[in-house]
Amino acid sequence: MTDFSLADLEAIVAKRAGASPDESWTAKLVSHGQRKAAKKLGEEATEVVIAAIAEDRENLTYEAADLLYHLLVVLKIADIPLDDVMNELARRQGQSGIAEKAGRTVE
Repeated sequence: MTDFSLADLEAIVAKRAGASPDESWTAKLVSHGQRKAAKKLGEEATEVVIAAIAEDRENLTYEAADLLYHLLVVLKIADIPLDDVMNELARRQGQSGIAEKAGRTVE
């Protein structure tokens, strides 16, 4: 297993977000705003679903990496640090998913 982590990827996304959109895909996504980045995230999620249904392990791995990258771009644009997401996941530990969903407020 590699030592590369989502925190490493988050740092790369943050650095590249400040680059020229002519030189960085990340900067280009950020410059186009949340709507474009979120649309790309949705496309990647769909590709993950397709690969999973097809039981295509290699493509699922590839598309999952794209999904994680695009999620971190969306979080960057929203100014939500990965630590906030990890803290939310940690908060949910110790309770079942059913209990967690039942505790949510409906708006």
